Amino acid sequence: MSLLSESEIFDEDSLFVMLTCGRTPLPSFLIRSALIFALSALGLGSVSAEPKHGIAMLGEPTLQANFTNMPYVNPNAPKGGRIGYGVVGTFDNLNPFILKSMRTTARGAVDPAFGNLIFEPLMVRSADEPFTLYGLLADSIDTDDARTYAEFQINPNAKWSDGVKVTPEDVIFTFETFTSKGRPPYSKRMDKIAKIEKTGERGVRFTFNEKADREFPLIIAMTPIIPKHASSATFDEPSLEPAIGSGPYIVDKVEPGTRITFKRNPNYWGKDLPVKKGFDNFDSISVDYFKDENSQFEAFKKGLFDVYPEGDPAKWDSNYGFPAVTNGAVKKETFLAGTPSNMFAFVFNTRQKVFADRKVRTALSMLYDFEWTNKNLFADKYSRLGSFWQNSELSSLGKQASEAEKALLQPFADRLLPAVMDGTWKPSATDGSGRDRGVMLKAVLLLKDAGYVIKGQQMVGPEGKPLAFEILCANSSEEKLALVYQRTLAKVGIEAEVRTVDDAQYQQRRQVWDYDMVLASYSASLSPGIEQVGRWGSSSRDGQGTFNYAGVAEPSIDAVIAAIGKAKSRNEFVDDVRALDRLLISGQYVVPLHYLPDQWLASWTRVQHPDKTP
Repeated sequence: MSLLSESEIFDEDSLFVMLTCGRTPLPSFLIRSALIFALSALGLGSVSAEPKHGIAMLGEPTLQANFTNMPYVNPNAPKGGRIGYGVVGTFDNLNPFILKSMRTTARGAVDPAFGNLIFEPLMVRSADEPFTLYGLLADSIDTDDARTYAEFQINPNAKWSDGVKVTPEDVIFTFETFTSKGRPPYSKRMDKIAKIEKTGERGVRFTFNEKADREFPLIIAMTPIIPKHASSATFDEPSLEPAIGSGPYIVDKVEPGTRITFKRNPNYWGKDLPVKKGFDNFDSISVDYFKDENSQFEAFKKGLFDVYPEGDPAKWDSNYGFPAVTNGAVKKETFLAGTPSNMFAFVFNTRQKVFADRKVRTALSMLYDFEWTNKNLFADKYSRLGSFWQNSELSSLGKQASEAEKALLQPFADRLLPAVMDGTWKPSATDGSGRDRGVMLKAVLLLKDAGYVIKGQQMVGPEGKPLAFEILCANSSEEKLALVYQRTLAKVGIEAEVRTVDDAQYQQRRQVWDYDMVLASYSASLSPGIEQVGRWGSSSRDGQGTFNYAGVAEPSIDAVIAAIGKAKSRNEFVDDVRALDRLLISGQYVVPLHYLPDQWLASWTRVQHPDKTP
């Protein structure tokens, strides 16, 4: 199964297993809340509230201004030692903010899996709250009830790793540089900013334009900051030179394409902050890169790195009988995710003509035999996905659309399936035999409505061309699923070529939309927001480096995403997200696959985590 893309930085839609150094993820992202009270003076409009230590998307931060540490860490965790991680892939670049080589960037500088080791944002998320931020580089935030601006005060103790103080000028420089030389989503942030200005010795104020929404101040606060004095004119070129950052670690050693080692900065300025107590405890962190999952797992068995997230039930049951497990040196643990299940799916690239018709996409979705696959490959351990926010109040499955949803979706009624609106829609199911003729017949009849017929042994379209496409895979696990799908498609005359390529080629092709179908994992959270634009918004369809793998450009989806960003109450927010879920399901942009109710992690017992997880 694919890991979340390392370039989807700060979209930490993950369950976090809190290791004593910080984080070893498996995702969790955002929820909203208003941080200020509104005050109208003489009818002249809203007035600024007092600066605060935190901000939430909806409501108020849970932790008070005098909190001492995050509730899910051990603030007295011992310091020292090392931890190692293993990932599949390679790298030729240490700069995570540029488009060139973005898919082969070394992980760790700023990363949803390993934390903000090198670069830090103004404020940091709490993994215990859906979308709440507390001060890091900035010790306070001030905004109005309408969130037309956000003003941050830089912590007077904040320093770069070379000892230079962090300043408002660094913040301004960051946004200017990302706009001219950065990759999405960083390069797009200025689109919603009218101006940035220094206010006083430590203050920096963002004034937003009409494109901004209630979430945007939090997005600004989560943007990693880079140093003005230590950034070169060739910022937009790939580089293996270690960067100056404000984070708790500095780059110690780089072995191009193979390993990067970080060492804890003994002079880290923020080690006593409440948001940092109990984190960043290892003296050394290494990230090793492997060609494929097999070599990665073999290295874990030998103790070459310390933690291994597992997502394959068959492997979880059968691959952990090696000596280190039997003698207790490696432990297997199950964690309950408090977030929606990620959408793991085959994704149709609707930029390709073969997938332009929703009827064709629907028929192809019906031909994925989950029941046979789950029984024969995964010992019936998986459950079937259907919603983009499965197992949460945000899911539309089994729920009739509310009056508020109907009102929001009324202009787009032609884009919605009636069964999705009334809550009766479910993914197609087979009898598990691997040859359910009833389901195949329904798919063939739907394809007939789209102008396709079977001639000889081939499904042929209106223009006389066979229905054929390529499934691009990144590893053997994806290939295994694709081959099963290929077999079912072939039974009705559809030709699906399965092509597995190395990581560099895969990422390059996916970046420029050079594929028919890929597998992707869309991280899910209890507070979806701006990241949905990058996945489904019209503005992200054509630009390189976005996550709109399906090539979606629908005014209906744009409108509902915009509504999500403007929601002021939890009920309104839930209605808006369910409306988006209904549009995405109705659009048949993906073939939903499966999910695990739990998160599985194997780790060497030399590494420990707190008893409480967020």
